[in-house]
Amino acid sequence: MIYETIEELMNKAQAAEGKTFGEIDTTGRIKNLRAKGTLGNIIEESYFGYEINSVSKPDFENLGVELKVTPFKRNKNGTYSAKERLVLNIIDYMKEFKLTFETSSFMNKAAKMLIMLYQYEPDIPINDYRIFKAFLNEFSEEDLAVMRRDWETIVTKIRNGEAHLISEADTMYLSACTKGVNKSSIRKQPFSTVAAKQRAFSLKASYMTGIMRKYLTPGHMEALSKPGELRIKTLEEILEERFKPHYGKRVDVLCKEIGMVYNPGNKSMIPHLMTKLLGVSKNDIDQIEEFSKANIKFKTVRREPDGKIREHMSFTHIDFDTLLEEEWEESDLYNIFSEQKYLFLVFRFTEKYKKGIKRIPYFEGIKLWNMPLETIERELYALWMETRKIVSKGVELVPNGNRVMNDLPGSTFNNVCHVRSKAQDGDDKVLLPDGQSITRQGYWLDKGFIQGILDDQ
Repeated sequence: MIYETIEELMNKAQAAEGKTFGEIDTTGRIKNLRAKGTLGNIIEESYFGYEINSVSKPDFENLGVELKVTPFKRNKNGTYSAKERLVLNIIDYMKEFKLTFETSSFMNKAAKMLIMLYQYEPDIPINDYRIFKAFLNEFSEEDLAVMRRDWETIVTKIRNGEAHLISEADTMYLSACTKGVNKSSIRKQPFSTVAAKQRAFSLKASYMTGIMRKYLTPGHMEALSKPGELRIKTLEEILEERFKPHYGKRVDVLCKEIGMVYNPGNKSMIPHLMTKLLGVSKNDIDQIEEFSKANIKFKTVRREPDGKIREHMSFTHIDFDTLLEEEWEESDLYNIFSEQKYLFLVFRFTEKYKKGIKRIPYFEGIKLWNMPLETIERELYALWMETRKIVSKGVELVPNGNRVMNDLPGSTFNNVCHVRSKAQDGDDKVLLPDGQSITRQGYWLDKGFIQGILDDQ
């Protein structure tokens, strides 16, 4: 069926709200459905009445509208988030660099999208999944400005013969995700003989979360940037401008200036302080629109008077139940570094460390960082593999005084990352696959590696 106007198309789409996929399906496809991703096929065939295709043009070509059916989930705290990134089109490395952002394959496909949301609920049959919301998405000028820079970042790597080094964490909203049935899905690139993984333009899950919350929970998000500001400045430049007036001030002074109680024992104090310094009312950075869309997380770094860092930096706990079953590119460790950016909040002490002496640092500066793909595929992968190997054969636990040592890869492993305890106390333990009990473990970045990032080494 041909829809002559946007209004006609949207009336049809919004009439599906509240209907289940089982009610919509007229082809019997859902009876044999295994992949939730093909739910979109049911909407295409049964509801809108057009044949499934893989052409690069928008689905409703006469209207320039692409159809996307995508899931969201309800979190434990009651908020909504996208279940996955929104994958668009395969990147042709041999052609994309010849285009402009306006003529890019991404803009050709996604400039105007009819998005139909359904709620992912793992405990109910797929045919009972229900269309929750249908809306027409057209990117704001601010978002397009960020995506233009993202596209240029990706294309610059293609032009530099570095398509094989593209990482999702390189960019803010628009990413180039791996796309293929397996690791052998590779493509030629124009300026290097090195084969590159097949990738597709996609909107990050974090960006989609921001879009979904706009429609599902209006007013939940707060913008950091002023109207039009992102068109002329990068997010990093905006962050630097907001924070710079506060550099050199002690943390207790900053707290006093904004009316906060200085309480170093409160882990949420620094994040709350930083959001106030940014001039937003939200305490949760995930409620700051640009942070949520770009998947940026705060990480606090404390430096000694000589600039050295005393402590390693912790990240996620290790889930030993899934470690031996997961694939590398589906693992928690891979995902937190391949998709996220980190805003390092750097503080420095003026006095040397001395046991029993309370020190108050001053705010030194910020650094927006993501892990390079080379590091992810080399040192980070080596850590994951070595940890799996040891857990598979059985972790060796050796009592040493009041402590129990283990042979998991420690801080001397590769000068980038290691495994160590991330337990609240000695009683915070988990079971290993072989039945042994071990204090809760986590993945950490070495303090020397963090030091190098801050010193641009």
